[in-house]
Amino acid sequence: MSEYFQIEHTTGATILRLTSQDGTNRLTRACVISLASAVRELALDPRPLIITGNQKFFSAGADLNEIVALSGPEAFVFSKAGQMMTDAFDEFPAPVIAAVNGYCMGGGLDLVLACDRRIASPHAIFGHRGAALGLMTGWGGTQRLARLVGRARATEMFIVAEKVNAAHALLYGLVDAVADDPVAAAIGQLA
Repeated sequence: MSEYFQIEHTTGATILRLTSQDGTNRLTRACVISLASAVRELALDPRPLIITGNQKFFSAGADLNEIVALSGPEAFVFSKAGQMMTDAFDEFPAPVIAAVNGYCMGGGLDLVLACDRRIASPHAIFGHRGAALGLMTGWGGTQRLARLVGRARATEMFIVAEKVNAAHALLYGLVDAVADDPVAAAIGQLA
């Protein structure tokens, strides 16, 4: 248990649920480091892993208030920490499924892209608004998104800072399925 997430062990899977006091599940520096550590620890006794958020937010992404206060060297360290976090999910020795409700933005999208499969609720919204804010992801999202949806679509999503609903995410290949209850659907796929 952490202030940033809860871990629940169920029959056949571990569910990691992002949490925050304001409900947006921002990926602060402390959260990113804690997530990477927890996932590496879970990898020692690997079971399928489902990562999810709440009904309104999977994750709003990195905490922009933290980002604007970073110096150049601090931003580099934060970028490396984010890469370590997404790599921990990407290299996890059992299947990892992202079960996405609500908004999945910026660094949250980078995290989802590091998972083996992605299941979205019908009201899920995906986007990487960094370019509109003068930021570019440093957590591997540019490479992973292009592999999933193709270079042209990935470029459009990043440069235009386009928000994509669940139906379009399925059409583009960003998600593998749309389900009313993504966590239940993920458990069903693993059964």
